[in-house]
Amino acid sequence: MPTSRRRFLAGLAHTATALPFTSVQGAEAPENWVYLDNGTIRLGVKRSSGAGIAWLSASGSKENLLDHFDHGRLIQQSYYGKPDGSLWAGKPWRWNPVQGGDYQGNAAEVLELTHGRTTLRARIRPRNWAGGQLLTDCLMEQDIRLEGACAIVKFRFLYTGTETHPVVDHEVPAVFMNPRLTHLVHYQGEAPWTSGPLTKSQPGWPNESRQIPESWAAYVNQDGIGAGVFVPIARSLTCYRFGATPEAVSACSYFAPVVQFAITPGLDFSYEAALAIGRPEDLRSTFAGLRTRLLSPALPGAKP
Repeated sequence: MPTSRRRFLAGLAHTATALPFTSVQGAEAPENWVYLDNGTIRLGVKRSSGAGIAWLSASGSKENLLDHFDHGRLIQQSYYGKPDGSLWAGKPWRWNPVQGGDYQGNAAEVLELTHGRTTLRARIRPRNWAGGQLLTDCLMEQDIRLEGACAIVKFRFLYTGTETHPVVDHEVPAVFMNPRLTHLVHYQGEAPWTSGPLTKSQPGWPNESRQIPESWAAYVNQDGIGAGVFVPIARSLTCYRFGATPEAVSACSYFAPVVQFAITPGLDFSYEAALAIGRPEDLRSTFAGLRTRLLSPALPGAKP
């Protein structure tokens, strides 16, 4: 199928492209990229994909830990609403504002992008993933700052439309990582932040669910080194690994912390996430230090 974004949210199946992934920018035009670098970590966003986060590495490294194959494979905002008659590769889909663009390769609109050496701000008009139209009643914002060994990202979603959507799962955010990061690591015990043992697994296909009482997860390689994402607002995630080996056609490593709420007229929803690289024990220590600092609001229109 001519798409690479595979997810099973709200009981709906995404299908994968039959094209390979590469971890370097290759033929990407240099002007599509904006990089932040503080001498410890390097983060890059793609103008051509709604300023979605497409690069994460140690400063000076040429090995990208993220997947940026198309407008669906990034670290980016993605929300869901009611069925809208749209079709994804011939299958019924639903209203789905996506920061990067749509599944047919049409980019979202970057309305503003300003940056310094270690900070970046972007405003984006998202596209409806399956329908393809620019969503003029939606606005996404993204503020990034590098702090030592991690990046702090504030995501914001504003909805000025008139439709009232149901309570469904949302990706906060969608996270696609280099398929060479093959194993998912997180804590799933009953005593978070007490140094309990971490769980390491290799998700299968299709989507699987995990509980994340410490609100973070990471993908690591065979040497136990990788990248993690901490989202205090989330307590569970959806995940999968596609491709028998990292070199397989269309291989990818995916997870998304998920929360449930309803998108209703006048919604203004913000949350923060932290991105970091290293070994799971170091990631956990880094994220523990951020527990009281990151924005973790009450969910709008949430189920009791």
